[in-house]
Amino acid sequence: MMKKTILVLALAMVSAFAGFAQGVVKIGYTDVNYVLSLMPEAKQIDQQLKEHEKQLANQVQAKMQEFQAKVAQFQQEAPNMIPEVRADKEKELQGLQVSIQEFQQNAQVSLQKKQLELLQPVYDKIQNAINTVAKDNGYTYVFSSNVEGLPVLLYAEDKDNISDLVLKNLGVTPPTE
Repeated sequence: MMKKTILVLALAMVSAFAGFAQGVVKIGYTDVNYVLSLMPEAKQIDQQLKEHEKQLANQVQAKMQEFQAKVAQFQQEAPNMIPEVRADKEKELQGLQVSIQEFQQNAQVSLQKKQLELLQPVYDKIQNAINTVAKDNGYTYVFSSNVEGLPVLLYAEDKDNISDLVLKNLGVTPPTE
């Protein structure tokens, strides 16, 4: 039984490779981050994200200043407070501190959502350009040369890099080297 299974798998692999060899496969790659960095929209998006981040940072800073003022006031008045009032004020300060931490986390999530909201249409535009370039130039497959800073494509010849073709398709002039 095991020999039959191995034989069937071997035959399936041979037929798959034979079918693969008959068709012409052309593989290209692109660096989406490189393409994005040269698009005019990238500068606008970067500016919008910096403004959003600044607004959030200002809100966090205001909350921190308010918290620090309340802590300073508490430290000044604490020696004269009865234990019950002191405990209530400590709880209030702890709640405020937790609230600030939650706000900071929510601000980070908000910034990430804003980034995705702004970048998604540009990524869609890049993907459409990649599709067009691939079809126009007869590429069967197009890989990304890296994803989140990690190389996906470990080796490729420069002639198969279609990033500049994608930029041209988007109406962006690639830099000369």
